[in-house]
Amino acid sequence: MDGVILIDKPADFTSFDVVAVVRKITGQRKTGHTGTLDPNATGVLPILLGTATKAQDLIVNHDKTYIADFRLGITTDTLDIWGRIISENKSVVKRDDILKIIPCFSGEIEQIPPMFSAIQKNGQRLYDLARRGIEVERESRKVTVYELQLIDFDEANQCGKLKISCSKGTYVRSLIDDIGKRLGTGAVMTALKRTKACGFSINDCMTLDRVRELAECNELKNHIMSVESLFEAYGYVCVSDAQANRFLNGGALDMERTYLKNIDVENRQIFRVKNSENLFLGLGIADTVQGILKIYKLFCFN
Repeated sequence: MDGVILIDKPADFTSFDVVAVVRKITGQRKTGHTGTLDPNATGVLPILLGTATKAQDLIVNHDKTYIADFRLGITTDTLDIWGRIISENKSVVKRDDILKIIPCFSGEIEQIPPMFSAIQKNGQRLYDLARRGIEVERESRKVTVYELQLIDFDEANQCGKLKISCSKGTYVRSLIDDIGKRLGTGAVMTALKRTKACGFSINDCMTLDRVRELAECNELKNHIMSVESLFEAYGYVCVSDAQANRFLNGGALDMERTYLKNIDVENRQIFRVKNSENLFLGLGIADTVQGILKIYKLFCFN
């Protein structure tokens, strides 16, 4: 069984918990996922099956979209509601106050990762140090926030909701903490749902219970996305049967003998390679100096 199962991850499950459940349901030993969600977070979690696990380090779309709930007037050591409370303050922020400052957090910004994160410092995970009460200096990192929208704010309870579209490596908890600092009240994240990842939407996802139901009636295979779906952001080139055999046996292709001769191709540009029957063979990478399309990664084998 090869392909992608799109799961709406439930709360209180780690990403690896979900992988384990899907492995048991499908009987597919080779499984993986494309981006960790914290246990308290929910939403889009693509689970890779079989040959799709080879795509784990090649996923094209690292940009993600989240809906995050927050509360003003409180800070914690984990920057979310599940941590140890550090401070509590009376907050009287107005909706317009938030709307005025959130443009400061859009575009390319500097962000300091939280101590409770999986980032390594001198060979140790930050969360391991944090649990021992050790705080170390962290270097700020550049991340990109493509969209930051306040979609709800209750002035009476000082609670709100944000829509955030951002690049890989962005910590939503840190973003909310920084917003709280700018407002002078402090803030914590109270819920997080990932609504888009790897080009997939939450509307494409299934619950684990639904996956079990489909497996029991032998219909799950009809709901598995293709391996190729992970690479829709790349263009594609169809090749002849002879070229397909050459490619599958490790040979590079002469771009002058493919459709690529008709378009502008950048050096090291990646393409999906498909045979005459539209079967996805793998990824090729252009070498414009030699005029060839080399193998980048195969997903189909003779």
